Formats: sequence, structure tokens, C-alpha cells
Amino acid sequence: MSGLRTLVLVVVVAVVGALGTLAVGAMMGMSGHELSHLALALVPVAVVTLVAAALASRLLTRASLRQRFVSVAVLAAAVAMANVAVLSMQMFVSDHDATLVTVLLVYAIGTGVAAALAVARASGVALAGLRVTADRLAAGDLSARAGEIRAGPEIEALAHALDRMAERVQLAQEHERAAERTRRDLISAVSHDLRTPLASLRAMVEALDDGIVVRPDEVRRYAAEMRRSTEQLVSLVNDLFELSQLDAGAIAAETRRASLADVVFDAIDAVEPDAARKRLLVTTDLGGAEDTPCSPRLTRVLQNLLSNAVRHTPSDGSVRVTAARANGRLALAVEDTGEGIPAQDLPRVFEPFFRADPARSGAGAGLGLALAKRIVDALGGEIRAESRPEAGSRFAVELPIPRVPVRPS
Repeated sequence: MSGLRTLVLVVVVAVVGALGTLAVGAMMGMSGHELSHLALALVPVAVVTLVAAALASRLLTRASLRQRFVSVAVLAAAVAMANVAVLSMQMFVSDHDATLVTVLLVYAIGTGVAAALAVARASGVALAGLRVTADRLAAGDLSARAGEIRAGPEIEALAHALDRMAERVQLAQEHERAAERTRRDLISAVSHDLRTPLASLRAMVEALDDGIVVRPDEVRRYAAEMRRSTEQLVSLVNDLFELSQLDAGAIAAETRRASLADVVFDAIDAVEPDAARKRLLVTTDLGGAEDTPCSPRLTRVLQNLLSNAVRHTPSDGSVRVTAARANGRLALAVEDTGEGIPAQDLPRVFEPFFRADPARSGAGAGLGLALAKRIVDALGGEIRAESRPEAGSRFAVELPIPRVPVRPS
């Protein structure tokens, strides 16, 4: 199909060239008889041109770029010389003029071949560079780039396309490696967090089953420990399920709204028993933003932040929730007087299963802050952590205030 199109193109060009030659002859005042002779003279020339083009298209299919350019230059000069020969035979030009034109054409052949070689060399160097880049990419060196190539718009476009492809492949590989690292870390963290409560449950069940523990007070103590381990497992599984099910697009499209006061006090109620056991003082200062509409999912965010604060604040400490609204945005913060977070660990606190100090991490699965960040990001906001070791931590959340009125959640 490609060869047929090429042949049709050559025929069209030959016909247009012949018609153009006749038009020029008519403009120069040639008579009808002379034009008919010229038309007859152009027939063999056109046939030769078509045959030469057909042969060239077949013979030069596997030729190098340099050979193709030189062949085109020689073919064009040969057709021109054939035209001169025909004109001389038809006595349109004198022998002296024909000889002079032929000499000039021979010079033109040399000039054309030299120009073809120069252009072919520049294009060949550019294509060789592209081949080297492609070979490096194929060998696994995804940092290889063709860079800036000055060899005509077509080759430059090819180089840019190759570089864009390499960038996308490199980015995809980096994402794949990051996903693989996350998967390995996830499996390792889940295995670790499951092993402890499961081992505890197994030991206590075996003690009860073997009759080692029979006294009622010991049985009650074992039952309480088994319940604690079970709750820990349930919490971990629930967090994993929620983390996997979170859809940023679905969260952003939700229209349910709740007042900030309801969200804050619901979150405080969820952690109040743990705070009471540690005699922690939980206070709020909502700064007049109590009626601000917000997503009910913010309850989960604050609950996770408060739970984290309660877990890492020593007995008789305090936890404070503050809020403010300005310029269409809502700012929330959870502050505690706890143990704080080392500066080197602050950038990683929102990573799933990350624990700044495993020895002090308690029963948490390390997913609370990751869930909070995922929800805040989906709501179009941002969350950040500030801390001073042994002086407490502060988690700040900033969100755009939705314009949808408050509706029951």
C-alpha cells in the first residue's frame, strides 16, 4: 500500500511538472506546433522519471540516509540532463547552448551531491545519537536522554518524544518501586501488629484450656486481657479496611455536612474514657466557629488526633482542641503536653505504620495519622505536625469551608 502511494505521488508530480513546463513555454510565446513537439518530448522524459522513481523506491528501501540523499541529487540532475538532451534533439536549443547547460549541470551534480552528503551527515549524527539513547534505555538506563538536537523539526520532534517516553517510564518505575516498598513495609508492619495480640491470645487460651488458670479472679483478668487483645485486632482490621476503601473523589463529592461543634464533641466523647483513666484534662476553644459547616469525616480526623494525643500524654497532662475561621477557611489544632516527637521523625509521622519510638508506641497500629491525612487531603485541606521533645505536640488542620448548608449526617 505504501509503495502504491509513493508511485501515485511520483505520477502526480511528473504530470504537474509537465503541465508547468508547457505553461512556461506558452508564456514564452511558443506556437501550438512547438508546444505539441514539446509535449511529445516530455513523454519519454516522464516515463524515464517514473521508472527511475519506481526503481529508486525499491532499491533504496534499505539504503542509508546518506545513500538516499545522494541518489535523489543524482537522479534530479540526470533528469535535467535528459531534458536538455531532448531539447537539443528537437532543435529547441543549439548544440553550443546544450553543451554549456550540460557542463553547468555536471557542476550542479557535484554541488548537489556535496550538499546531500552534508545534510545526510548532520541527520545521520542526530539519528545515531537517538539510537545510542534508545539502546541505553533498552539496557535499563532510564536516566538516558537525547537532549537538544539540531537536525530539523522531524528529528527534533522524535528526540523530544523519546525523552518524554523515557521520563514517563522512569516515573512509572519509581512509582512501582515505591509501591513495592510500601507493600513490603505494609506486610511487615501488619505482621508485627498482628503477632503481638495473637500471641497473647494464644497463650491465655492455652492457659485456660490446660487448666493452669482456674481461680475466678485470674479467669476474669485473663478475660479482660483477651478482650483487650481482641479490640486491638478489631481496631487494626477496621483501620486497614478504611484505609483501603478511602476514595478521594468520593469524599470530595459528599454533600453531608455537620456543625463543627458536633464534630469536635463527638470526637472528644470517643476518647473520653481513655483520657479519664489517665486523669487528662481535655479542653476546647472553638473561637466562635461552633456553627461552621464541615464534613462529618472530620470527626474521624479529630478522633485519631485526639487518640494519638491521649496515648502519648502522661497522666495529669492536658489536651486542647482549638478552632478559628477566616477568609473562607477553617483552622483546627490538637495540642498536648505529651512526650513530643523527635525532629527527625516529624516528616514521617503521617506514613502508614510509622512509629517514632516503637518502645513507647503503645497499642496503636500506626494507621491513625495516615487515615487523618488521607481524609484531609481528600477534603482539599492540609495537615501538619509540630513538636518539641518532652514539651508536647501540635497537629494543625486547615480546610476550606464548604458552602453547602449543614444537613444531618
